[in-house]
Amino acid sequence: MNSPDLPFSNIVLPLVLVVDDETHSLDAIRRNLEEDFSVLTASSAEDARKLLEQHEVSVILCDQRMPGTTGVKFLGQVRELWPDTVRIIISGYTDSQDIIAGINEAGIYQYLPKPWLPEHLLTTVSNAVEARSLQLQTQRLNLELRTSAPVLRQRKQLSLATAQAAFDFDTMVRAPGSPLDAVCDMAARVARYDLAVLVTGESGTGKELLARAIHYASPRSERAFVMENCAAMSDTLLESELFGHKRGSFTGAFEDHVGLFQRADGGTVFLDEIGDTSPAFQVKLLRVLQEGEVRPVGASRPVGINVRVIAATHRDLEQQVRSGQFREDLYYRLASITLSVPPLRERSADILPIAQMLLARASVELGRPNLSFANDVAANLLAHPWPGNIRELKNEIYRAVALSDGDTVSATAFSRRVLYGQPGQAATAQGSSLAQSGSLQERLDAIEAVILRETMLRHHWNKTHAAKELGLSRVGLRQKLARFGLEGQTDA
Repeated sequence: MNSPDLPFSNIVLPLVLVVDDETHSLDAIRRNLEEDFSVLTASSAEDARKLLEQHEVSVILCDQRMPGTTGVKFLGQVRELWPDTVRIIISGYTDSQDIIAGINEAGIYQYLPKPWLPEHLLTTVSNAVEARSLQLQTQRLNLELRTSAPVLRQRKQLSLATAQAAFDFDTMVRAPGSPLDAVCDMAARVARYDLAVLVTGESGTGKELLARAIHYASPRSERAFVMENCAAMSDTLLESELFGHKRGSFTGAFEDHVGLFQRADGGTVFLDEIGDTSPAFQVKLLRVLQEGEVRPVGASRPVGINVRVIAATHRDLEQQVRSGQFREDLYYRLASITLSVPPLRERSADILPIAQMLLARASVELGRPNLSFANDVAANLLAHPWPGNIRELKNEIYRAVALSDGDTVSATAFSRRVLYGQPGQAATAQGSSLAQSGSLQERLDAIEAVILRETMLRHHWNKTHAAKELGLSRVGLRQKLARFGLEGQTDA
């Protein structure tokens, strides 16, 4: 059992408790979460209970199978004693009946299957933290507003205006002339029409943000926007979550459960990672879209619904249709309008504006006001390919803010993959493009300049280390840096 070790007393991160009797599993989850959250770990339900008594835990992740108890049973107790803590079950066993029972008995927020993917783990916990924040905010509003109808109407209008401002297309930060402009312009044009929209693009590019902007720019903006990650659940659990179920329809169904389609009636349902669903589930979803009604599991009659569906995927659905992995008729139901969000590497001009926005946000959330980037940051951010897109950029900036002293965030606060990349990769790519024209000496100079810059970046501009690697004297290195205009950086 351990407590979080925070390097800065003024940084308040959401507190996550991980419960698992396997030490390697605890360590793996902790390593993947500790950059974004404060993490507590416990190897038993008893240890976890002691930590819950001592700390205000935002999210608890609990393994299903532990000595002396089950995750569902323990989280049921957590639900009674600490109802505001969001509960997530982790299991390598995919018995859907047990999982659905867990949702009913323990009020589990989500089921996380083993083996989990780091990106999925981080997204799940981040969404859980956000859900808890919204829940607490709603509770506070309910206490404040009570039964005053005029105040309620005013608050509703204010909340809608706030949401519309928060998810306006202009809030999708980008540089003038960005490739994202055309995407946002088209999204704004189709938002007012009740058409299904398919958003494609790599993970972390902002597909959910675009979907929310479409919803709040549509006539459905006053009704609910609900979302579900279709890749995170089995067919049975996904059907129950989206369509609902009746009490007694299966083992563990102790009460009626209203599905997301019914909760979003009149609003928008966002189905993320739709390309990861099975053909069997695709048939059921197609029927819902065609008939405009859902039949909860165990129900004798269907329930009419009126929703707009926005789906998203990082996969090539057209290729999946050709290979038989995705139903063609469902594809055309979902893709009345297709919007493709380009990856960050294809809109490099957006990197610095987005980084500035994330820095401002991190400064507020982490209690570090008036932060700015040092002069050496821009070159590193622009040189990195950002395979994780905006999500990776956000994680890097929050990390850099947490590890920086003073009012300036320097390049050295970023992770090794941003500073170093793959040794030689930058020189090879940039050198080949720079050396396609000019005299022999000009081509050699271009390649040499790139090699010098890459080496200096990897050594944090430490001239002693870089000179040693390149086989130069420190004076010789300084002369070459001055010759190619690379002088002016400070030693690490």
